[in-house]
Amino acid sequence: MASERDKTTDRTAPVAPGARHEPAAPSARAEIDAFVQRARAMAPSVEAGKRGRLIFALDATMSRQPTWDTACRLQGEMFRETGAIGGLDVQLLYFRGLDECRASRWVSDGTGLGDLMAGIQCRGGHTQINKVLSHTRKESDRAKVQTLVYVGDAMEEAIDDLAVAAGELGLRGIPAFVFQEGHDPVAEQAFREIARLTRGAYCRFDLTAAGELSALLRAAAAYAAGGIKALTALSARRNAGAQKLLAQMR
Repeated sequence: MASERDKTTDRTAPVAPGARHEPAAPSARAEIDAFVQRARAMAPSVEAGKRGRLIFALDATMSRQPTWDTACRLQGEMFRETGAIGGLDVQLLYFRGLDECRASRWVSDGTGLGDLMAGIQCRGGHTQINKVLSHTRKESDRAKVQTLVYVGDAMEEAIDDLAVAAGELGLRGIPAFVFQEGHDPVAEQAFREIARLTRGAYCRFDLTAAGELSALLRAAAAYAAGGIKALTALSARRNAGAQKLLAQMR
């Protein structure tokens, strides 16, 4: 296996200051409902005959180790069923330590992504969400990215800076689906604003119910590959996760 450094390259950079924020909503169930309702309202931006592209970004600072381990187990869910829709390419993006933010090569199957994630260990440090947003913008300027998925539990940056970077994604039609572990109110405020400015969605999940995160990852992947029709197809084949999400959308 290649080394972690061989597999990844640092292609991110910070951006400039900006905007405002909104209040939080209370219930985890309502947040999941809002996520799927927003996904239903959005049309996919994948051209016919092309694969969807999704950036899977994770906070890999020390507090994230349990979630990183869970994500390693669940990441393959993002690829299930998308082949029939047109396929999905995923890039892993993570930050950790004092100033390390790295993006992997693009992979087209769960094994490739799993191999990348397996070689990475969480390290202490501060959040670098601004770099995640800036990298996503630059990557999409090279070749269209349909969706950014971000999983984290904290925010230690200027919210106005994040708002400017998120607004750039919104202008490019790249929704951010932001999944928060825990109940940090500062992180929640920032994550909700990122979701609002990108016309994406915010949702909280609980590690004790990993199935929720699994369902959300599959929903995000389905959107990136083919929109609401993809979720409907999963439900028609009696896929429990898709049925649960579609039931909440009615």
